[in-house]
Amino acid sequence: MKITFMGAGSTIFARNVIGDCMCTPCLCESEFALYDIDKQRLEESEIILSAINRNINGGKAKITTYLGEEERKEALRGASFVVNAIQVGGYEPCTVTDFEIPKKYGLQQTIADTMGIGGIMRALRTIPVMKAFADDMQEVCPDAWFLNYTNPMAMLTGYMLRYTKIKTVGLCHSVQGCSYHLLKKLGMEDKIEGRTEKIAGINHMAWLLELYDKDGNDLYPEIRRRAKEKNADEKHDDMVRFDYIDKLGYYCTESSEHNAEYNPFYIKSKYPEMIEKWNIPLDEYPRRCVNQIEGWAKQRDEILADGKITHERSEEYASYIMEAIVTNKPYKIGGNVLNNGLIDNLPDEACVEVPCLVDGSGITPCKVGSLPLQLAAMNSSNIYAQLLTIEAAVTGKKQYIYNAAMMDPHTGAELNIEDIHKMVDELIEAHGDWMPDFE
Repeated sequence: MKITFMGAGSTIFARNVIGDCMCTPCLCESEFALYDIDKQRLEESEIILSAINRNINGGKAKITTYLGEEERKEALRGASFVVNAIQVGGYEPCTVTDFEIPKKYGLQQTIADTMGIGGIMRALRTIPVMKAFADDMQEVCPDAWFLNYTNPMAMLTGYMLRYTKIKTVGLCHSVQGCSYHLLKKLGMEDKIEGRTEKIAGINHMAWLLELYDKDGNDLYPEIRRRAKEKNADEKHDDMVRFDYIDKLGYYCTESSEHNAEYNPFYIKSKYPEMIEKWNIPLDEYPRRCVNQIEGWAKQRDEILADGKITHERSEEYASYIMEAIVTNKPYKIGGNVLNNGLIDNLPDEACVEVPCLVDGSGITPCKVGSLPLQLAAMNSSNIYAQLLTIEAAVTGKKQYIYNAAMMDPHTGAELNIEDIHKMVDELIEAHGDWMPDFE
């Protein structure tokens, strides 16, 4: 079996996913095809994964590398699974541009990889690359599963599901740990073991709809009480989502720094004191990028120093999905799929995050029904900006980019239409060849 990793220069993530596969008996003898456009990072990943293969897997796996667009098709040829973790444009120049130009117009952001003008621009420069992947896959591995980890998740996965023939599911880290971390933060660790939950919505804003302890007791009344009390008593790093619990009744999957920019409520230039009140880390993603870049060389050298690199299977979904499909051993995930009636009060063409059953027949999403109305409204405020961005990518019409930015809750609340148009034009020009042409 062949498993291809697109964006293998993301060494730590490639190590986790491929290391997980090497820990899985039905996958450990596979060929792992590593693809990237950065020669140095690709070589570093190969060295580290080869060491893991020797140390924990007895060298049973085959590791191959493929560099650049001219070798991409061969990287994909004959693959059963394709894991996608690319970042088009990287930190420099594109992420810096996504933050600095909006800032000139008074638009502040925290992460800018999923929603907002930063998420829109990231989608527009990534979708053409995803299309090229899909075209190659249709030719050389048409039956492969495409496991997408790249953000903006809903836009990219939604594009793949609506406009290509490739079997695709979007995967996020935030679903597995949602209730676990919530209970830990609230001092309810004794309720973790044996808990049951239900999560549905959209990526990064999927809602923890139900949470019960091992005896079937509803944990939400106590969660609501403790979350409100914690927000009143202390500054902490999850204040926005705890305020969601108070104002909307439910917790959601992704962090407060993400969710602070998915709505018009918390980052407001008219009320600058709210940044401190809700402990919102503006420009958080650029800081993370700088720290990761500075820390990687040291981390790489430490990893390679003694050659005793090892790995234990993580909670990442990818290897468990592959195992379930290969062995027909059922496994449940929170996956990003087309709605098509799964959530009654969200649009059919939306990309939603819902429970899915994985087995030998593939990935089967589960019917959820209707979300509480306020939660559907929050999701919808993001969905239509996402759909308009996909429309811009498919049609090549700039008007849809303007519309997407106008409908984005945070952008629309902060800027007038004239400035939104100017900002979009300036961003497109600044991105240059990273962005396709729009008319």
